[in-house]
Amino acid sequence: MFQNRQAAALGTLVFFTLLITLLLILAFWIWPKYNVYRQQLKGQAALKEAEWSKQILIEEAKAREQAALMQAKARVTLAEAEGKAKIARAKAEGQADIERAKAAAEANRIIGESLKDNEEYLRYIWIKGLQDGKGERIYIPTEAGLPILEAGKASN
Repeated sequence: MFQNRQAAALGTLVFFTLLITLLLILAFWIWPKYNVYRQQLKGQAALKEAEWSKQILIEEAKAREQAALMQAKARVTLAEAEGKAKIARAKAEGQADIERAKAAAEANRIIGESLKDNEEYLRYIWIKGLQDGKGERIYIPTEAGLPILEAGKASN
């Protein structure tokens, strides 16, 4: 029985030694193939990452281009609106000038009509102006229609 046990132990030892040797040979044969496979997977991952990075850069460039286009369109629209507003303002100011001119012409017409055939009032205003004068020179026309220039010039 002792020999059977020894034979069984020796058989087990040989089996495990062969198994370990076989596993080591298998590991030495598989390890380089696994490294190649692992490097291939890393390369594929790096390639995918590069493709995604490239795609992201392309999309960012497209977004920047679209934003620039939108800003340019907004500036054009704003410039057009400002131009239209300036035109409208100029038209309104022109119309206001016309209305002011019409009002001034009407006022002048009314004043002119009220002064027509009213020489006493005009003389009164002229005399009043002479009284309020502050050392001004007044040239009075003579019978020939020519003024007497600086006759009796007032000393200043």
